[in-house]
Amino acid sequence: MNQVNLVGQIGDLKEIDYRNTLAIATLIELLIEKNVITRQEFARKSYYLDNMSLEQLKQLRTGC
Repeated sequence: MNQVNLVGQIGDLKEIDYRNTLAIATLIELLIEKNVITRQEFARKSYYLDNMSLEQLKQLRTGC
């Protein structure tokens, strides 16, 4: 019974992850379409954030 429940929970997480990814991709595309940002700006910022350490990301988020 626990294994069936675990498989169901994993399926739910996959669905949530898909919906969140879709929402983020939609927002990015709308920002680009409305000329708020460019794809290059987005790519640069993504690269920058991806290369930050976890501690740097925490500081960025808290403003410290």
